Amino acid sequence: MNGSEIYHRLIGLIEERVLKPGDRLREADLAEEFGVSRTPIREGLKRLEAQGLAVHEPNRGMVVPTLDHGQINEVYFMREVLEGTAAGLAAKHASKPEVEILQDLVSADRKRIADKDSLVRSNREFHRRLCLASHNRYLVDQIDHLRLSLILMAGTTLDTPERRETAVEEHAAIVDAISRGDCAAAEAAARLHIAHAHKTRLQQI
Repeated sequence: MNGSEIYHRLIGLIEERVLKPGDRLREADLAEEFGVSRTPIREGLKRLEAQGLAVHEPNRGMVVPTLDHGQINEVYFMREVLEGTAAGLAAKHASKPEVEILQDLVSADRKRIADKDSLVRSNREFHRRLCLASHNRYLVDQIDHLRLSLILMAGTTLDTPERRETAVEEHAAIVDAISRGDCAAAEAAARLHIAHAHKTRLQQI
């Protein structure tokens, strides 16, 4: 197992809450757990640190960071800007098959409201497809990097059935604007969607 594989395994453990904010990331313990030498562990931790998913604390070493209120606000502010831009670009550049995929996801999600875990997975796929439809690789890279910060936050904004239903209809509004080629409406709908998710997240703290 190389450093890149260790990095992705650690991301998975953070996402699954096996590793939680505040947990120490000891090289020796991780090397034993993964059955590898410290070298790939060190490489994986350096990459994790570069992505903001590990920080070095005095007298504790490397730990999974905790996002404070201000950092959460910053993450959602940037999501609103970047994903709003992606939606606007998608209205201009998305192909017919890309629009149909987004429409199919919305249709399927309307039947998944009661199944939180399934909807959470589908929600990630929707946002991934939406960003890809922008046809701007640099924007996609920035959004992917930003989304990594979300795994440091406990739970999901889709915890309640009410928010799940509202979120799906917000997705529908985004896709409708994209299908009409209305860049301004698509951006506005995406920004509103992220703003509502931000409000929900703050209520969960």
